[in-house]
Amino acid sequence: MKITDPLSDEAILAELGERLAGARLALNMTQASLAEQSGLSKRTIERLESGQAATQLSGFLRVCRVLGLLERLEHFLPEAKPGPIEQLEHKGKRRQRASKPRSQPQPNEKWTWGDER
Repeated sequence: MKITDPLSDEAILAELGERLAGARLALNMTQASLAEQSGLSKRTIERLESGQAATQLSGFLRVCRVLGLLERLEHFLPEAKPGPIEQLEHKGKRRQRASKPRSQPQPNEKWTWGDER
């Protein structure tokens, strides 16, 4: 959805929340890890992504609307679009969760075939 002046504050906040979630998932981050790294609570991240953290943001949106800057948010936080490989992997469905990090072998471990004892 394009962010335009006729949209309500609630619709813009919901769209921004979806875009934040999309950006987080594109980096394969969980809400918990984003909360930890940003110094916010996980609940705050959940509220931002759902468009519910409206008190300060709605004031910001109102100022942007009056100054004619609202549509510039489109450039600030563009809509996340999946790449072709991701579209194939997810069969056209939008990604909902980040995956767990895969464990990497330790560089100091000696590699073996597994049949040696």
